[in-house]
Order: sequence, then C-alpha cells, then structure tokens
Amino acid sequence: MLNVFTLASGRLFQEEIATADALAHVQPVWVDLEAPTAEEKDWIAQRFGLRIPENIVDDDLEESARFYEEDNGELHLRSDFLIDEDTGADGRGARNVRVAFILHDKVLFSVHAEDLPVFRLLRMRARRIPALIDDAKDVLLKLYDADAEYSADALEGIYDGLEKVSARVLQSKVDDQAAAEVLAAIARQEDLNGRIRRNVMDTRRALSFMMRSRLLNAEQFEEARQILRDIDSLDSHTAFLFDKINFLMDATVGFININQN
Repeated sequence: MLNVFTLASGRLFQEEIATADALAHVQPVWVDLEAPTAEEKDWIAQRFGLRIPENIVDDDLEESARFYEEDNGELHLRSDFLIDEDTGADGRGARNVRVAFILHDKVLFSVHAEDLPVFRLLRMRARRIPALIDDAKDVLLKLYDADAEYSADALEGIYDGLEKVSARVLQSKVDDQAAAEVLAAIARQEDLNGRIRRNVMDTRRALSFMMRSRLLNAEQFEEARQILRDIDSLDSHTAFLFDKINFLMDATVGFININQN
C-alpha cells in the first residue's frame, strides 16, 4: 500500500496511490509504504529517483547501518516502533516493528510491514491541528514524539495490570491455579516492559543521530531535546516496574513453595 501526504497550512492530507500516473501529479512531503510491492517501489524510483532496497527493513541489519547519511545528503534511519498487545488485531501480542526512514529531496519516505498505532496517531493529529508540520523533518520528529507518548501510555497499562496482579498475590490464599494465572500475567507484563525499554532506547538513538547530523533548524533541535527529556523520564518508570515484577514473581513462587510443602 502506498500513501502520500501533501501539506497545506500545516495540515497533512492523505491520498492512497493506485497508479504511477496518480503519483506523478502530487507533491508530497511524506510518502508512506506499507508492505510495498515491487511495482510500487518502481513507481517511487521513476517519480523520485530513489531506489528502495529489498532488505530495507530486515531485522538482522547491522547496528552500524541503522543510522547514516549518504554523500548526496540522503538521511537513512531504521527505528523500531511498539505495538501494544491490546492493539494487535491479529492476536500476535506485543511486538516491535522495524520501520525504515529515508529523507530524500525534502520528502520523507517510510517503509514498514504493517500499520502502526503511532502512524495513525500522527495522521489524526496532523489533520486536526493547524501549523503542526512545516516540512518532512517535522513529520519524522512528530512520529518520534508520538512514539514516546505511546510508550508512556503502554507503561500506564502495565501499572494497571500489575495492580490487579498485586491484589491477587496479596490476598489471603493463593492456590496453584491462581498462582499459575498470576505468573502468566506477570510474564506478559515483563515482556511488554522490556519491549518498551528497547523501543525508547532506539528512539533516543535516532533522535541523537538527527541532532548530530545538523539538519535540524533551531526550533526542531529544541523539539528533539524535549522528546529526549520525555524519554529519559520513562526510564525510571521501566526500572520501577522491573523491580515490582520481580517482587511479585518472588512472592508468587514463595506461595507455590508453601503450598507444595
């Protein structure tokens, strides 16, 4: 699927592209490719002179190749974006999805295998809020900003989930069945917390690279610093949740041992 976004008065207007001719008549600021076909990649090459590699979103890509700048000024970034288990319509649960970004000739190109909540959030905001976006770099920064906010919301969900687990663990009697259910719930929350920690770490690296690349203007540079501060505030929450998870795990195992004895 190929979607282009044009900019008018700071608002993004989305159009799904079905033919090469339709792509030739738009001047986008953002081109989003979700599970693109070879034909759609050829349209991009013909229209913008940009060749998109087949392995652009491979998970085994070397770390040194995730953030770099070409001699012609193209900026390449590979970032992971979180999908919380509650939003996984296919039942696959929480996961991190790799997204490839290319800043080429004042247009942002994004390539990913499936639709992402963060992208939907930005599209909704950019349609409703005027003067939110001025150029392609603003789109990228707003995506990372929304990613940090989405991670914070997921952390709040973990807090709520662990409160329910705590109520069960600290009740007067915990039998083997209840303990098994508690351990399964704790394991899910621990997995999600770990994915959030990895996600914000990856976002921090991407923002730091953009700031070092000197492509951001003064206002965008300050916005990137603010996003980094927001991400830093999430670290203490993930650390606290890991401690709480370990406590609940130890308490549950202790009850199991008592029952066995």
